[in-house]
Amino acid sequence: MSKSYSSLCDDFYVDMYVNTKLDLPKERDTILAFFERIQRQFPAMGNFSRKETGEYCLEEEREGDRFRWVTLEVDRIGSTCINPTRLQDAYELHSLVLELAPYMLGVSHLDMTSLDVTFTMDFDYQGNHDEVVAEALFGSTAFTSLLDLPNTTPIGFSPNVIVALTEDCRTQARIAVEPRTSVYEVRHERYKGDEAISLYFTIRRYPDPQGKFDAPASFVRQCRIAEEIMVERIIPCFAKPLSNAIAQRRK
Repeated sequence: MSKSYSSLCDDFYVDMYVNTKLDLPKERDTILAFFERIQRQFPAMGNFSRKETGEYCLEEEREGDRFRWVTLEVDRIGSTCINPTRLQDAYELHSLVLELAPYMLGVSHLDMTSLDVTFTMDFDYQGNHDEVVAEALFGSTAFTSLLDLPNTTPIGFSPNVIVALTEDCRTQARIAVEPRTSVYEVRHERYKGDEAISLYFTIRRYPDPQGKFDAPASFVRQCRIAEEIMVERIIPCFAKPLSNAIAQRRK
């Protein structure tokens, strides 16, 4: 399935984020033990670093299009797989992180603010990103009516929509499109083309305070929901229009 996603974009990411209420541990032994345990299951993940922001990261040596990493931020755990051959390849890494978090990082169900599963699609384009987004996703809506004004140019078309998928509003879907063309590039018609248009689709679950949050079980449900909506809504209504709009401009 991930191969079909990749055929519509230039890079496809499968991300998982655990957002916490309390700061994550900073002790040297705890952090190293956590990453060593991940490396034991994924030996290619051997590059460990600490960023200027204080974030810790364990990643693979990037070879070709496939790549993965795990990060520990102040109050967030993240794991990412780029261009996995199968979605299951990404899910295996994310599931391991969720399995290790409680007993190696002390993250309990009380500490979890939310759990995110995010599918990201990057579309390379050297030109006005906002123009592509306006054409592909806004069509003849009220927003594009502004482009009928004399001498107008799209410079801020960044849709970001969230919907609740359950009556308690604790399971939510978010779709966001992020163009990265600067006003300077548009003004001078000098497009670097080194950043992509990104389409983010996230299924987020907020724990129910009335019960114990089972993060691994929720992760499985969220992945299933994400895959279904990707096929039924995101691919036909967002990804394909963006891909087609870019293809038309490259002719």
